[in-house]
Amino acid sequence: MNDAFKALSDPSRRKILHLLKKEDLSAGEIADHFNMSKPSISHHLNLLKQANLVESEKKGQQIIYSLNTSVFEDVVTWFMDFLKKDEEGN
Repeated sequence: MNDAFKALSDPSRRKILHLLKKEDLSAGEIADHFNMSKPSISHHLNLLKQANLVESEKKGQQIIYSLNTSVFEDVVTWFMDFLKKDEEGN
């Protein structure tokens, strides 16, 4: 889970996740939304994959990226438990 929090700490990676929330995209389609090099986009995608926040699937010549919603559910569950314990004074 630490990898997920580290990945979420960067605004560019959060923007990538927001884009993938709407639809699955190739790296090139993701890059079209940024003013950074494709290797930088690739680096961000690799960190998101390492954190299991993003999955990839090769389709022909392209790699298509999508959200791994089960990891998001785990993060949200942890966060809600954290807040609940804090509210209870623990």
